[in-house]
Amino acid sequence: MIKPAASSEKKGAVLSIKTTIQDSIRNLLKKGMDQGVFDAVLIPMRVPAGDSFSYVLIKDKSLLNNAVALPPIMSVQGAKAVSSVTRLGNGTMKIAAVMRPCEIRATIELTKLDQVHVENMTLISIDCPGVMPILDFIREPEKAIKLFENATKSWDDTIMRPVCQICDKSSMIAGDLHIGTLGTKKDAFFIISNSKKGKDTLEKLDIPLNGNIDSWQIKVKENAEEKQKKRKKTHKDLKTKIGHLDNLLDTFSQCINCHNCMRVCPVCYCRLCYFDSDKVKHPSGEYLRRAKEKGSIRFLPDTTLFHMGRMMHMSLSCVSCGSCEDACPMSIPVAQIFSMVADETQGLFDYVAGRSSGEPLPLKTYKKDELHEVEDAHD
Repeated sequence: MIKPAASSEKKGAVLSIKTTIQDSIRNLLKKGMDQGVFDAVLIPMRVPAGDSFSYVLIKDKSLLNNAVALPPIMSVQGAKAVSSVTRLGNGTMKIAAVMRPCEIRATIELTKLDQVHVENMTLISIDCPGVMPILDFIREPEKAIKLFENATKSWDDTIMRPVCQICDKSSMIAGDLHIGTLGTKKDAFFIISNSKKGKDTLEKLDIPLNGNIDSWQIKVKENAEEKQKKRKKTHKDLKTKIGHLDNLLDTFSQCINCHNCMRVCPVCYCRLCYFDSDKVKHPSGEYLRRAKEKGSIRFLPDTTLFHMGRMMHMSLSCVSCGSCEDACPMSIPVAQIFSMVADETQGLFDYVAGRSSGEPLPLKTYKKDELHEVEDAHD
């Protein structure tokens, strides 16, 4: 169950759209830079070649004309961009970061792991219909952009990645401000405050928080409930498919040990993964011993162990962003598997990754009274 921010903190405003929502967001950010509310903006931008999008830290406000608050793909998970900018602190620079809800949730998880510092950063999310698989996009970028724009208007998720099609947190507010497009008129959008920082930002921009956001909340609830039903069915079907050890081994048997899934994951922040270290580079005698015991040994070895180890390390902080599956050259449904496992592990602790910066990580918090249902199951 998603716990909303306290009603006393969540306030909304209704802003008009003169041309497009993207232009309105750009103008809002420019106004923030003009008035010194933001020194810089971290936001996606289409690369010059036109075949991808990349996060860019913008100091020259004129460059915001090319910014895209809601790009059709997630070539880089936004939390990794925030980590690059703030891992060692961001000094006194005031940065506005515009990202999807799952990217902000991952950022919040990284704050709990001391990997990012967002004291001087305003996190701005936006209602997200999902993102397209990168391979679908790069085949015909121009056609894909038009498809995405049409799908965004109707919230048609059929062209989106599998995990996006079952995302029940696509409008979850975890940062400071949220741009709401659901339940609005065609010529307006909502901007919702979720923290004191968000409220102060809007006050400085002279945007009064006196708008009624009931229509947005109703639509968000309807959308989340629909996706939750679809999510449960999808995970049930997936569990049937990979629920036994043999099935799981078959699923990961195509893994080529590239570790791309780990490298694009915002929560996998270790500078050197155990599975990339010398600890798993054994002398030939060890391989011969293992081959003798089993009759044979696959190369490269320990691929399933890698996925299981990664799953144990980060499932409590997994936000189901889907970046890992996009990066897999063998099309293994890693994001779908991790999403299913994350729902179960987080459910044990009534925890939702990135739901709130004030909610401690379960594995970093000792509670004397918890997990009795697990103890009872083994009695």
